[in-house]
Amino acid sequence: MEQGRIIILTGPPGTGKTTVASMIAQRSDLRKSVHLHTDDFYHYLCKGAIPPHIPGSEEQNLVVIEAFLEAAKRFARGGYDVIVDGIVGPWFLDPWKKAAQEKYEIHYFILRASKQETLRRAVTRAKLDRELNIKLVETMWEQFCHLGRYERHVLDATECSIEEVVLFVKQKIIEKSYLL
Repeated sequence: MEQGRIIILTGPPGTGKTTVASMIAQRSDLRKSVHLHTDDFYHYLCKGAIPPHIPGSEEQNLVVIEAFLEAAKRFARGGYDVIVDGIVGPWFLDPWKKAAQEKYEIHYFILRASKQETLRRAVTRAKLDRELNIKLVETMWEQFCHLGRYERHVLDATECSIEEVVLFVKQKIIEKSYLL
């Protein structure tokens, strides 16, 4: 059985990660694919769960990241194209880089839009109160700016249609130009 790929789609809320991930999974050129929505892993937490955006959640967040990494690796070993959809900033990449050294093919895409566009898209669909949501989206937008060596993994989605983003990602997967 041929090993599948792991394709990480990350960026702040409102950049189209989930829509793009779903389309990439549906249009995979592999026989099998899976869309891993990382937010679901946070919903699995019950007792002792800490909202992932507050101070003190770092250890929990690393456990969750490692849990969906292990799930992604297992699906990839099973021949699946694994589309990972969620907040996997450069600050969480060490376990993924280790997996790449273990010969997993890991593509890393950061979707980013202008701050104004990101806020417009993200704030209208939030489950939190408006003020807290604006603050969180602004914070996450800032975290995905000025990424140093990871800037080469950024796709500015401000002016792009979802279809254009999907086509770009698919082409870069073929080229293997966004590998970790």
